Amino acid sequence: MNDAMTDYYAALERLKNRKGVRINNDTVAIEAGRKKGSIKKSRPQFTGPIAAIDVANAVVGRPKLELTERLNRAKGDVKELQAQLDESMARELALLRQVFSLRKELAALRGGSVLPLQPR
Repeated sequence: MNDAMTDYYAALERLKNRKGVRINNDTVAIEAGRKKGSIKKSRPQFTGPIAAIDVANAVVGRPKLELTERLNRAKGDVKELQAQLDESMARELALLRQVFSLRKELAALRGGSVLPLQPR
């Protein structure tokens, strides 16, 4: 194995140890000190590193799915909480209407000219 291949494999191992890094051909090439796009599927000498990169990406790529699932759950929670908020606001509005109508009815029962017995 030549020096370039050992650089690519060492770069792949360094990327595996980092958290939150996408592992693909370009990131491995850049980490190895080469140009982006230097690892090509059309070159037969890169079949080994490409296979190792694919395996590492399959293992490391899972947290992205977990984050997507957490995001979807959070969006569902937001929708549920918004529905609860709408229901509570409707209930509050109904109660305010009821209080207003009861105050109006009380004012009509007391009559405008009747004074309360105890001053306020």
